Amino acid sequence: MPMTVPAHHATETNPSIGEYLIQRLQDYGITDVFGIPGDYVLSFYTLLEESSINAVGCTREDCAGFAADAYARVKGMGALCVTYCVGGLSVCNSIAGAYAEKSPVVMITGSPGLRERVHNPLLHHMVRNFRTQYDVFEKLCVAGTELNDPNTAFREIDRLLATCKHFSRPVYIEIPRDMVHVRPATSPAYEVPVVVSDRSALAEAVEECAKRIESAKQPVLLLGVEIHRFGLQDQVLKLAETAGLPMAATMLGKGVVAETHPQYMGLYEGALGEPAITRYVEESDCVLMLGTFMTDINLGIYTADLDMSDCMLATSEELRIRHHHYHNVRLDDFIAGLVARDPKPNHPLPPAPTDWNKEQFVLDPDAKITIIRMIDRLDEQLVDDTIVIADIGDALFSSTELTTRGRTEFISPAYYTSMGFAVPAALGASVADPSARVVAIVGDGAFQMTGMELSNLVARHVPAIVIVLNNGGYGTERLLHPGEYKFNDIHTWQYHELPKVLGGGTGYEVRTEGEFDAALNAAWADLSGPSILHVHLSKSDSSRALDRLGEKMQEAVVGK
Repeated sequence: MPMTVPAHHATETNPSIGEYLIQRLQDYGITDVFGIPGDYVLSFYTLLEESSINAVGCTREDCAGFAADAYARVKGMGALCVTYCVGGLSVCNSIAGAYAEKSPVVMITGSPGLRERVHNPLLHHMVRNFRTQYDVFEKLCVAGTELNDPNTAFREIDRLLATCKHFSRPVYIEIPRDMVHVRPATSPAYEVPVVVSDRSALAEAVEECAKRIESAKQPVLLLGVEIHRFGLQDQVLKLAETAGLPMAATMLGKGVVAETHPQYMGLYEGALGEPAITRYVEESDCVLMLGTFMTDINLGIYTADLDMSDCMLATSEELRIRHHHYHNVRLDDFIAGLVARDPKPNHPLPPAPTDWNKEQFVLDPDAKITIIRMIDRLDEQLVDDTIVIADIGDALFSSTELTTRGRTEFISPAYYTSMGFAVPAALGASVADPSARVVAIVGDGAFQMTGMELSNLVARHVPAIVIVLNNGGYGTERLLHPGEYKFNDIHTWQYHELPKVLGGGTGYEVRTEGEFDAALNAAWADLSGPSILHVHLSKSDSSRALDRLGEKMQEAVVGK
């Protein structure tokens, strides 16, 4: 990936370790940090408050992690700051999701001072020993460090931030509280490791791939999330347009290119997706998968019927063309090489199912609202620069039928699938791009986990629109394990009344298509603060995608 790493310039008076970290975060474009303060990190929070970085307080540490994750997906890199163990261990799930889905988040945490650790006292928040939290996050991050040596602190900060950017995965930085204000005597220059492709392997891989495209009768591009993470959209579009190749995307890669592009087919989801798209991809004799994760969800719960002898897989971590493996070839170099090689199929391609112009939505005002009709109406409202955030469950599966346009962002934890992502992510996305209109779609179960982050949307007067799908419980679980199981039901809240509790925003209760239409129009026109649309759905209501998923998942879950 491109190694655009800002340089550090030494000064006559070295900054403190905390000041240097703040300076370097800003060098990487991070202007906001999410989190919750605590005594072990208060000294660093004081420096944050004195700097130009905006410290965004959240209601819970895991919410801060989700917000930083969404911020990173929109802006390119994010950060959060929490206290030791009770704060740090609370954010494990959020950081695990960021690692799984390649979101570059810098996790900063305080810890007991080095002088406090003499004779191993039982300090508050500590569990087992002083290394426990570090050991946990070593498994959840691509790299970690404890800034316990002034002679190496600056170099370690530079190494961790460069690693976060390069791998697009979270890193862990722990600062003992008595090290925050320490000023190192020296400031060694950090040498950025230059990662280059093996030129011979690159040339051979490009040539083999190009010849496969040229000789294929039905080549197709299957795009994944890494194209977005590493900013390779323009190169991919150039390859597709000059070669005339149809494009599909995985669920995690939804929105990687504008879905209104004339060569875009839609999502490939194995047996879960649109049959015409599934058939075209699986009948292809040359599937070029760029930046694609081979996850169970992306592969339609392993219903994908792809012959690997017809596939070429290029990611930031591997390059495989049919059964040939190429090492030390960067994804950006490979795509640039293909663009320069300019391959074009030698055969006329069969028509791809790219014309997905939907019928104009005709409102039936008195009809009971359903998830399918709600999504169809919402689709008409989306414009360029809208950020759609979908939580897990039918919030995600129904939203796959929305059409991303132009620079529309679509954000969802579609691989790690952690519930409770959407509302705190709406905060993170709004902070990352205040000019964007954020629409968060969340089930009632997920909302009850983290929905109180709506409080910070109210406090910041963010005009986000939060759509709560209330079907009285965990609808996806009902499909996966049919039966009258009470553990799938949850107590219903009056979600539309929450603005009264939170002291701002506007709530709408929706039971019919007409009420949803009126609420959506009113919310879209209201820029004074957040809107929450409480949409009542039947327990048995589900999207087409979820119906297909439920059928396949039942076979795996209950062993049919």
